[in-house]
Amino acid sequence: MTNGTMTTELDAALEKHRVELTGYCYRMLGSSFEAEDAVQDTLVRAWRSYEKFEGRSSLRSWLYRIATNVCLDMLTAGNKRARPMDLTEATPLAQAALSPRPDHTWLEPMPDARVLPSTVDPAEAAVAKESVRLAFMAALQQLPPKQRAVLILREVLAWRASEVAELLGTTVASVNSALQRARATLAERAERGDEAAVSDPLDEEQQKLLERYVAAFEGYDMTALTALLHEDAIMTMPPFDLWLAGPSDITGFMTTLGAACANSRLVPVNANGLPAFAHYKPDPEAGGYAPWAVQVLEISDGRITGFHCFLDTKRWFPLFDLPLRLEAETDEVEKGV
Repeated sequence: MTNGTMTTELDAALEKHRVELTGYCYRMLGSSFEAEDAVQDTLVRAWRSYEKFEGRSSLRSWLYRIATNVCLDMLTAGNKRARPMDLTEATPLAQAALSPRPDHTWLEPMPDARVLPSTVDPAEAAVAKESVRLAFMAALQQLPPKQRAVLILREVLAWRASEVAELLGTTVASVNSALQRARATLAERAERGDEAAVSDPLDEEQQKLLERYVAAFEGYDMTALTALLHEDAIMTMPPFDLWLAGPSDITGFMTTLGAACANSRLVPVNANGLPAFAHYKPDPEAGGYAPWAVQVLEISDGRITGFHCFLDTKRWFPLFDLPLRLEAETDEVEKGV
């Protein structure tokens, strides 16, 4: 076998793990772009040191060990990604002001296809989706880095405690203790109702709810939209730290500071295991529609409970393989460039 053939085979063997490693690093870091950087660093390190790989563990386990070390190194600065409601109190509409914070502040959205490996096991697929939802991701960010790694490896990826202990260079007792503390932290957040109840796949009622939402939003029908929002619904708009609570303040914002979004278009996308849309708003200067946000929705009890708008479209639309413009006569758009 030639060196070229060996290199090609190694590249293919490493590349096969990219999606699941990206999902792992994304859960660890809370950032789409940092996760992809971490995976690229992991694969480069693996390629360079492959001759030292002795095969005592599987290639997959070895890659996870490298990825964990990369993520822990990146987390030494202590930065924790967050959502607006993790940082401030809700702002009454009368006091609403758009104050941006730096990119590294925020938990970032992620296309499902980049972090959810294809699997034939429905239960495994459901766990994977639940573990990248915004509420769960935000809860993970509250854990110390090693607790975060333990919880993801044990609860999401179903590794044995002994495997996690070997990967982290610690004891099974230490792993079990870290897992117990991590579970307690997540349980506290779950008691506050910090979860979305989304079926996988969406059931008929949820599909109809989304259809009504698209019609209400594109028609900018605030009466119809109010009927779809839970009484405790929240709206966030990173990079702004403002967040609004309740249908009255949300629709009030949309008809005042957000009035330019009337007559927008929504294109379905898949993000964070949740219903999501690419939001294009009318472009009065050039005509057609310009990108405005990636919306990620949370649903519970037949209503929309979370309405999260990620506004940095120069970053998000390319990540989701979305065009940076819709023509006026286009009612539908195929993803891709």
